[in-house]
Amino acid sequence: MRDENYFYSIDHQRTTSIKIKRSIFICTLEYAATIEEAKKFITRISKENKTASHNCWAYILGQKGEIFHCSDAGEPSGTAGKPMLNTMVSHRMTNIAAVVTRHFGGVKLGVRGLIEAYGESVKYTLNLNPLKKLIQSMEIEIEVSYEFNYILMAQIKNYLTQIKNTVYTDKIVHKIEIELKDYPKLLNMLSEYQSRKKLKFNVIANHP
Repeated sequence: MRDENYFYSIDHQRTTSIKIKRSIFICTLEYAATIEEAKKFITRISKENKTASHNCWAYILGQKGEIFHCSDAGEPSGTAGKPMLNTMVSHRMTNIAAVVTRHFGGVKLGVRGLIEAYGESVKYTLNLNPLKKLIQSMEIEIEVSYEFNYILMAQIKNYLTQIKNTVYTDKIVHKIEIELKDYPKLLNMLSEYQSRKKLKFNVIANHP
């Protein structure tokens, strides 16, 4: 189940094919971080399928899916690109491009049939594998004594997305990743412990 507080994308290209009234609809999805990447992907897939009846496309970009565009590529206006886009929006997708290649089978689907076919093609492909939750994260390095380590880790465990690295010397040094939204709360805790000389910490990276 998707958390409506987050946006999602995919890690790798994925492709599916469905047949509707003799027409074959091949949906290809790809991760794209920029308009240039999205356009390059759309051009590549369209060239690979240049003998197809249509290569309709849509993309959504930006931290909150605020950049988007689509094309019916010769299908009746509003019957291909928009339902593809709407399907991705309903799944809270961003940083993704889609091309649905249609090989016409000789039977017309009508406006409603086309809208359903293009939307369903994208939906089927999105649901093929789990989606990647997109988070804004940051890395923090924490140096802590062996004596205080257990207490610290018990208190910060609910904030962790992962412990990226741990080094054991005369002290323990953790490199942790947390969600950006949790930083204010964790900052208060770490600052308090640092003022009491229980640990030292510093922010080493932000990942938008």
